[in-house]
Amino acid sequence: MRSRGSKDNLIISKPPIPTPLQGKEPQNYSYFKLVLLLIIFLAAGIFVGLSSSSRVDRHVHLQAERFYGTETLAPEADNLNNDCPTEDTCEEEDCLSMESFFKPKNVSHKMSDDEIQWRASLVPMQVEYPYTRMPKVAFMFLTRGPLPMLPLWERFFEGQSTKLYTIYVHALPVFDRNVTNTSVFYGRRIPSEKVEWGTASLTGAERRLLSNALLDFSNERFVLLSESCIPVYNFPTVYRYLIGSEQSFVQSFDDPTRYGRGRYSSRMQPDIQLEDWRKGSQWFELNRDIATKVVSDTKYYALFKKYCLPACYPDEHYLPTYIHMFFGTLNSNRSVTYVDWTLGGPHPATFTADNITETFIQYIRNSGLLCKYNGDWTPICYLFARKFAPSALEPLLNLTSTVLGFQEF
Repeated sequence: MRSRGSKDNLIISKPPIPTPLQGKEPQNYSYFKLVLLLIIFLAAGIFVGLSSSSRVDRHVHLQAERFYGTETLAPEADNLNNDCPTEDTCEEEDCLSMESFFKPKNVSHKMSDDEIQWRASLVPMQVEYPYTRMPKVAFMFLTRGPLPMLPLWERFFEGQSTKLYTIYVHALPVFDRNVTNTSVFYGRRIPSEKVEWGTASLTGAERRLLSNALLDFSNERFVLLSESCIPVYNFPTVYRYLIGSEQSFVQSFDDPTRYGRGRYSSRMQPDIQLEDWRKGSQWFELNRDIATKVVSDTKYYALFKKYCLPACYPDEHYLPTYIHMFFGTLNSNRSVTYVDWTLGGPHPATFTADNITETFIQYIRNSGLLCKYNGDWTPICYLFARKFAPSALEPLLNLTSTVLGFQEF
């Protein structure tokens, strides 16, 4: 019986049989064979180990695919959707520059609503900005097609610094075909979806506009406008009024009739109670803090999408209710957009060319009402007005340098 430490146990193949010509091997030659056999043994062990490791890795990889699914594994390089320029381009343009982060160069992107709302909800924890920040007003137009009042708005913005405002348009692609490349509205249509009156798609469009506007960190105030809206003051007045305001402007009131509380669904309980239910104009104005909270909300918006169905209209109830519940003291409970509901019915009055006079515009600007503004009373209650038919454009343009006070260039 051989012992465990015998030399034969280290040999993995049968040793050759000596022949008469070989004779007795020298002692040094025996040591050389022993070292050679050890090297062969170690090499064989490494080879076996690597083969086993490869099989184990493949087994673990297959088990991971079976358990998690292939979508959780690293995607192929050519499937990555990276909007950042290639490395060569990044040598000329810093992909992580502060400028590209706090002020997007354009409004075109491929983000979904969930993605852009998540990004828009990001809030810096530091109070100070690492750059010179000039607060801007974001003018957000929700339109079904072209802007009939486009020439009037172009004159409103004419000569004003783009450091003071930004424009965002939610519209069908037909809008782009009606805007020249010299217009301030050129290239300002955000990725949009079809909108149907009286449905949650209207509120979705509002949140989409807010999300896109929040990507620009200089935007401080956010005003929603329609294709039939006009400004009733010049740009400097509107800018100072909004930037200087301590409150947002969202109409929010308790309507006890079937057109108010009658639209409430008890299935919204316990999160939204009947006493929380509010109604108001769709045409709002928000400061940045509240706008960020609105696009961050998923809980209450989901309830409205699920339970506020015709004859309940989310655009008339979601924001007034949400603002009342959480930001009541920061809201003025009024709109800065004039609308005439005196005719009754589901739609406000529409103004045509025959209605446009200097007296009419002055009435909207100062109808004898006084409104609260930063704790004091002011005769300036409305900055905008609607609904104006396309025929009203020409007479309105004739009033820009007189009543409206637009600058002449």
